[in-house]
Parts: sequence; structure tokens; C-alpha cells
Amino acid sequence: MIHSFTFSILAQSAPPAAPDNTTGQLLMMGMMIVVFWLFLIRPQQKRQKEMNARIAALKTGDKVVTTGGIHGTVSNVKDGPTLVLKVDETTKLTIDKSAIAVVQPKEA
Repeated sequence: MIHSFTFSILAQSAPPAAPDNTTGQLLMMGMMIVVFWLFLIRPQQKRQKEMNARIAALKTGDKVVTTGGIHGTVSNVKDGPTLVLKVDETTKLTIDKSAIAVVQPKEA
């Protein structure tokens, strides 16, 4: 008798179910995506645009470094995706413009 009475009291005093918090979760996910885009994706896109502009503006005499670490001077810029890179007095290489990693600034 006492057990059934205790069980009925416990059943009546059960805490209410937690409210569904999907709106808060969606808001948090949205904020995470915005922060991710703001700090990671946007700066990388900006750097890529600047590098593409520098590569498009290459001209004869510019000093560059390739992704393979070859330092040289642009000898001839072709219309297509390639250019001729002068490594030393006798060596010239034809490389893709996309292989340019650094366009060194002009010396004052």
C-alpha cells in the first residue's frame, strides 16, 4: 500500500519535459558558419584575388618565385597560360602562370 502511494506521488512530481530548443541550435549553427566565413574563407578569397591580379599584371623583368622554389626573372609573357622564366644567363624555362607563388616587389 505504501509503495503504490509513493509511486503515485513521484509520478505526479516529475519535472516537466525540457522545451524543444531547435531555434537556439539553428541560431548557433548560423553564427558558427558566419564566423567561419568571416575569419577563414573571406581572407583566403581576398588573397587569391590579389595574387591573380599580380599574375595578370606580370611583365618582362619582374622577379618571381615559383611554387617549386625556382627564383627567376620573367623573360617573356605569352598570351596563354604560360610564360618564359629566365633562371640564369643561359637557362630559360617555360612555366605555367599558375605556378607563380610570389611576385617579388620592385626594389626602390
